[in-house]
Amino acid sequence: MALILDTGPLYASLDRRDADYLACRRLIETCDEPLVIPAPVLVEVDYWIHARLHPGVLVALLDDIRAGAYLIEELLLSDYDRVRSLCDRYDDADVGFVDAAVLAVVERLNEPKLATLDHRHFGTLRPRHVDALRLLPG
Repeated sequence: MALILDTGPLYASLDRRDADYLACRRLIETCDEPLVIPAPVLVEVDYWIHARLHPGVLVALLDDIRAGAYLIEELLLSDYDRVRSLCDRYDDADVGFVDAAVLAVVERLNEPKLATLDHRHFGTLRPRHVDALRLLPG
């Protein structure tokens, strides 16, 4: 088992001014499972770090990744099929590539939970492997 991280909790854990900083930091620091970041999430986190913080935060995150604090889960070819299917099915719900990719990884790894602050999208998306995902922190 692992804890898969969406953009929101990962970013919030890096920004002390974020309203969800404490909850997300606590979730990450107390997790006794591997922390998995789907690769597309890093692009969004990079965007928000550069928009709101400073590049040193990204460098520190990359150092943590290199040290093994986080595992990066690259997308497989089959994940792209699932991403396409999700983007098509939920085109009226503004589900984009990153959210669909996160769900594809969650499904492939058979995880019943997801660390996300995006309850609007992930509360709407229906995973293949469980009735609904348990969304953390919560």
